[in-house]
Amino acid sequence: MVAAPRPLVGAVLLLFVSAAWGSAFPLMKDLIDRIPVADLLAERYGVATLALFLLRPRCLRGLPEQTWITGILLGLLFGVGQTAQAVALHDLPSPVSGFTVGSYVVITPVLGLILLGARLSGRTWTAVALATAAMTAFTLLRGGGETDISLPALVLTLLSAILYSAHTLVLGSFERARQDAYAVAVIQLGVIAVMTGILAVPDGITLPATPADWTILGHLSIVACALGFLARSFGQVHVPPAPAAVILSAQPLWVTALAAVVYGEALTWAVLLGGALIATAMLLTVLPGGRSARGPS
Repeated sequence: MVAAPRPLVGAVLLLFVSAAWGSAFPLMKDLIDRIPVADLLAERYGVATLALFLLRPRCLRGLPEQTWITGILLGLLFGVGQTAQAVALHDLPSPVSGFTVGSYVVITPVLGLILLGARLSGRTWTAVALATAAMTAFTLLRGGGETDISLPALVLTLLSAILYSAHTLVLGSFERARQDAYAVAVIQLGVIAVMTGILAVPDGITLPATPADWTILGHLSIVACALGFLARSFGQVHVPPAPAAVILSAQPLWVTALAAVVYGEALTWAVLLGGALIATAMLLTVLPGGRSARGPS
């Protein structure tokens, strides 16, 4: 039984990731009305890659082959997952899409158990259950008039959740995570930028037309992508995959908070219930005594 080296540090970093990615959702939803999705993703990940590379231009020199392979694999897993999620969203109600993607908080420990033989404490399984209940409150219980659900779109979204879970497990099991966290973040972002760029280039690239849109793109690129991926790479050095998935599942909480503060949306009982559940789940994962182990079950 081995505790994460500095779980509170990792939890803070991952909580920042969930806040950064959560804040990106309403901003990106606003910007895609003026910029095609493929173009926006290519610009977002391209700027993020360039920013981190310029900050440390020597970060990719002398890397072992294992780091390159891991970084490229992580970029492919996340990039394909995000693309699948975006494609399926056209035929799937937003609450259902959000809940299905959020199911990775359950899929992650199950995949870890099946593929890696990772054993989890009862506390962690309880946190997973609470996070799942929170996702239900944030999405399905909030209601809405959309009831038309496409089965192919649902399956595609579930595939994206599985890919996100695999991404979390690969990053959590990377042996050189502590030494090469920065490089891995750069490689991931670069791979996703290339993938989305291939989709965007044939029709030409549409750039932001106003200072406000450039500001949004800057937030999406620097805060959500560059700092978000960097914080996640370092955060998972200290937090095992399953607890990491629980903390990252707090994204809807930040989306709701931003919508309430910026757009004046009401805080319903479902939102308050979901917030309480996810807060309890995160406390269970970081308080002393919630240990996990790797090895045959």
